[in-house]
Amino acid sequence: MTNIINYFSSAAIPIFILIIVFYGLKEKVKVFDVFLDGSKEGIEIVFKLFPTLLGIFLAIGALRSSGFIDLVVNLITPFTNLLEMPSEIAPLAILRPISGSASMAVATDIMQNYGVDTLSGLITSTIMGSTETTFYTIAIYTSCVGIKKTRGILAAALAADVAGIVASTVICRILS
Repeated sequence: MTNIINYFSSAAIPIFILIIVFYGLKEKVKVFDVFLDGSKEGIEIVFKLFPTLLGIFLAIGALRSSGFIDLVVNLITPFTNLLEMPSEIAPLAILRPISGSASMAVATDIMQNYGVDTLSGLITSTIMGSTETTFYTIAIYTSCVGIKKTRGILAAALAADVAGIVASTVICRILS
């Protein structure tokens, strides 16, 4: 059974590409020209987004090295204790809206040290699935579309992240 799944997994992308090419031939579309146009458009988007991404990565690096994350973790400890959230989850809760790679590193560390089937592992997995890298997402979407006035977007998105973190903790506590 595993060999069959591996075969289909390996063959999925080439088969998908062949389907696109055959559909293009059937519809008399110049598939390669359309591909090149899409590639050019993708490069233009990358150039538009680069300054935003550079600023975000710079800010994340400054937050990590300044000790600000540790300060915030200490400040929210009374709240996390109220939720009976394991202490190792707090850095993940802080970093998840800021950085996907940093939160993935913290999540991986939690699962390696505590296990995937522990309460900490379950809460970690649920938080990773129910929250977003808010600052990155807002910056990319608003920059790409050209929105200058973001008004309540950040507050609403962070409220959704908090709701996801609280719900993840409460639901995993109830179900474990």
